Amino acid sequence: MEVNPLSIILVKSDSKGDRLLFRYPYNLPQQFQAAVIPSRKTPYSLINAGEDILQNAPPSNICFDQLYGISDKDLATLFAVKSELCNQKFELKVNDVRFVSHPTLLRSDQGSSEQKTSSYIQINVVFALHAQASYSVVNSYYELSKRIGFALIYEERRDGYISREIKTMVAVMDENSALQEQEQQPAGTTGTGVTGGPSGGPGSTGASGQTVVTNAAATAAGIAVSVFDTILKNTTLAQFIKTIYHDLCSTGLLNVTMNQTVTLSFCLPQKAHQFHKKGVVVEPETIDRCVDSLKPYHGMLLLVDPSELFDCVPPSAANMLLQLIEVYNPLKSLQNMASDAELLIEYVNQIVGHLVYWAKATIIYPLCETNVYVIAPDAQLNIHSNLPDKFATKFPGMSLFEVISDFSLPTSIGHLTTPLQHPARQGRLAQMVLWMLQHHLLMQLHTYVQFVANLDGIETEEEMEGAAGLAGAGSGGGLATESSRANANQQHTLYGSSAPSGSSSQPLAVPMGGNRKHSLSEDRYSDSLSALLTTSVVSVASNTRPSSVSHRSNMSHSSVGGLQTASSTENDESIASIDEDDKLRRLLAAFPEPDRKAVARIPAAKNPEDLALMVRLWQKGYFMGEHHLEEIMYFENLRRSQLLQLVDKFREVLIIYETEDPVIANLYSEQTDD
Repeated sequence: MEVNPLSIILVKSDSKGDRLLFRYPYNLPQQFQAAVIPSRKTPYSLINAGEDILQNAPPSNICFDQLYGISDKDLATLFAVKSELCNQKFELKVNDVRFVSHPTLLRSDQGSSEQKTSSYIQINVVFALHAQASYSVVNSYYELSKRIGFALIYEERRDGYISREIKTMVAVMDENSALQEQEQQPAGTTGTGVTGGPSGGPGSTGASGQTVVTNAAATAAGIAVSVFDTILKNTTLAQFIKTIYHDLCSTGLLNVTMNQTVTLSFCLPQKAHQFHKKGVVVEPETIDRCVDSLKPYHGMLLLVDPSELFDCVPPSAANMLLQLIEVYNPLKSLQNMASDAELLIEYVNQIVGHLVYWAKATIIYPLCETNVYVIAPDAQLNIHSNLPDKFATKFPGMSLFEVISDFSLPTSIGHLTTPLQHPARQGRLAQMVLWMLQHHLLMQLHTYVQFVANLDGIETEEEMEGAAGLAGAGSGGGLATESSRANANQQHTLYGSSAPSGSSSQPLAVPMGGNRKHSLSEDRYSDSLSALLTTSVVSVASNTRPSSVSHRSNMSHSSVGGLQTASSTENDESIASIDEDDKLRRLLAAFPEPDRKAVARIPAAKNPEDLALMVRLWQKGYFMGEHHLEEIMYFENLRRSQLLQLVDKFREVLIIYETEDPVIANLYSEQTDD
């Protein structure tokens, strides 16, 4: 997708008529001036008569990336719009060229203060673009035309700048028109037949098979060039337009001054970001999404020298930018830099977003030893790249290919350093990593966690329980089989102390339909019901055996004291065990039924602290594969070691994978320049 403008056109419309005042570029391409298109490759090839299918090809008004084929008079007629169309977007498509502008209506006051006359002038600064330019590119040029119009209005109100410039341009055009008429009068009888073809065509075809431009066309083009050359030398407005064109085609960044008063700053992000990563078109919407997704734990990496940053910010923000640059460090997060600079984090995000938009900075995660990097899939490492030479100049004695080969597989900075290395060597490695990040040769991988319940074997166990229940019912009683004991133990593992109690000689009752799943309310109801039944049985037993109670009251004091001490210790342990089991049961109740069974089978689920942390992170949605470890660490105030230990303990249901942070990845990987 081509983002460079084909031409910039300045048109005015007032009471004296419509006129094209200036356009740039106005020089015909060198290839078009010398000799145009070869008609045959060899003397034996047939001459194209124009009767093939190419005859029906749509006409083109683009020649060597410049506007061609539309006269100045036609352009003036097209863009001298009525006053009803001023101060709004104007867009027109002609063949393969799209014109976009913001017509501006301004008031011009002329004469002295006593005899002042007012008139209205319609000024239109038009950008000619490729017809296939995207909506964001067209909208960006419209915003630029709108800003130029506002600057012209301000300067006209201040000292009549645009009126003086128009007067100078019109005078030059009138003078050249008069000279042209004088030159054409004595040569009016000669015509152009000398250079015309046999059929009176616009040119002649020589023996070499090349079509030569006619003298009439060359003369007209030469006159237009001489007029615009004179205008360019005598008016600052024409020089202003020329500077805009060259800056847009070279860097996409504008910082020009009109009439030594108004400074126009503008960024074309689709062009500006190609300076750092050629061929990638970054849309403004993508940058806005990136800036909106900034988190306090993100960091900033400058892509240019700090002295080049002040050209892209207004004077009102220069002080805050200076405060931020003084504490800038790629090892710091945005929150730390905001704290050190004594700025609100919202202001820091706005400044960073502005620098990212202007391709002066990019978003990273602060550099540390645990960061994992790998070679970017679109790294510019071909034989025609100049990056190896730039790297050798920046780091003498080092080879880019040798250094970057360490990151062929995902590798952390800590694996490339040892405690015995000199600190200067570690700092040199950090500088080389930052340089490769600035040139988009490396990308950082983050670890994401996904909760996936392992249900293997759960259905089989339910089928085994059902088979054991049928076998026990057929035998009519007796001791429990080994399979039923295993099922009972498994049931206790799954449910803890809430497993249904029963006689050891009777198999566990299995409901009909092995695939039936209990709801959370049913489990709680069954637990409370079993506890109520247990309490009732104890109370009935104590009421029906008064003699045993009186018999115990007749025991000696020493025996009773010993029994009370032993029973109190056992009661404390049982109460603690009941409290712990009840806490585990409440924590497990946070999971749905299938996930609860999978988590309950894990040995780490018996530890209330580990299970509580697991449930807390699961309930907050951190285990859905959308949050990397660094984000969890920041928002939950956890250490990396704590998270890694938790993931390892629950590795049966937690899987990890490494990928880019979408906030950073989407910035340079959405669209490429075709």
